[in-house]
Amino acid sequence: MNKTLLIENGCKELMSYGVWDQKTRLKRFVKKTVFGRKAMPEDLIFWPTGLLADGLWHCRADLVGMCEDGRQEKTSDNGQTLEEIQRIENALTAYFERWRRKGMPLYFLDDLVAGETFLEQYLSQVSKADKESKAGHGRAAQYREAVDKMAVYVMEYAKDEAGSLLYRAGWDNGYVFADTIGIVCPFLYRYGMAFDRQECMEMAVKQIANFLAYGMDGVSGLPYHGYDMANGCKYGVIGWGRAAGWILRGMSRCFLSDYGRERLKEPFIRLVDQVLAYQRPDGAFSWQLQALEGPKDTSVTGMICAALKEGIELKILVGDGYRQAFVRGRDSLEKSIHDGRVYDCSGECEGFAQYPQRYGAYPWALGPALMVCENKTQA
Repeated sequence: MNKTLLIENGCKELMSYGVWDQKTRLKRFVKKTVFGRKAMPEDLIFWPTGLLADGLWHCRADLVGMCEDGRQEKTSDNGQTLEEIQRIENALTAYFERWRRKGMPLYFLDDLVAGETFLEQYLSQVSKADKESKAGHGRAAQYREAVDKMAVYVMEYAKDEAGSLLYRAGWDNGYVFADTIGIVCPFLYRYGMAFDRQECMEMAVKQIANFLAYGMDGVSGLPYHGYDMANGCKYGVIGWGRAAGWILRGMSRCFLSDYGRERLKEPFIRLVDQVLAYQRPDGAFSWQLQALEGPKDTSVTGMICAALKEGIELKILVGDGYRQAFVRGRDSLEKSIHDGRVYDCSGECEGFAQYPQRYGAYPWALGPALMVCENKTQA
């Protein structure tokens, strides 16, 4: 598996996925102005590219670590690694700048995934400024403005009576989606830690606790896709793979301090154990976890393995069983990678119980793969 190609494609898709061509712009214009219908905005930081940015940032961190701890012994390998670090940094800077020049619009909660990387870039710039006098202050101020805006947006966002974020403010329902756990909670928790905003960390944990209380199947312990507190109904299929992936993603990133660890460690381990019961013989996970003879899904496998990796590294998940499950999942994921693209990924969900059985190469498989797959840079 050529990690270099994975990085190159990740950088390319970061700047191209979801960008409208002229034909799309014309169709949207006609739909909105001629027929008066609502049209989705061109969201330059929507969640698929947010996952790509996150994967690239984690990949960069691993590459920097390789240089700093001496894992790169050959001069030629070290040079290639430095080039890859620079490629990632250039792509992430361009990604942020393109959005900033548009006025930093926030259309959906989904945009908060990109905020995780913007926050890490801010913290990196502040660190550089501390070491190099005033260098980087201008860029750091821009990132700070962006993440502050995101924090205000989510803290003031529409919620149900239990304080759970509604997936789409303005919709004529009270739907809470599992997606929101992985989309919002990592940013909120990290922001709260970075700027001593306990209320942000508390909101992140509340989102998770509420979903575990109201959105899970009582028999299998697996999540529904979502629920509505107003009518007490749960929606979508039980065990949709990406629902489990989103929840595990959100939980695993709240273990950076004792507040999250104390409240979420045990439920995280329980959910991991319930999910791993459905790991396929080939190491992958299916689009619906219980559908062991159905299509495997690399987005599900990647998201679950990324959470396993973080849980293991943070010593939340202890024991050979978790490591073996991670390795089996990672190896299965790598078998679906060809020419820097991650195949066998299910298409974008269109709503509760609307899971198109189209499989191909999508950013929501590539982003987690950048975190999970071994860092092999050889040609």
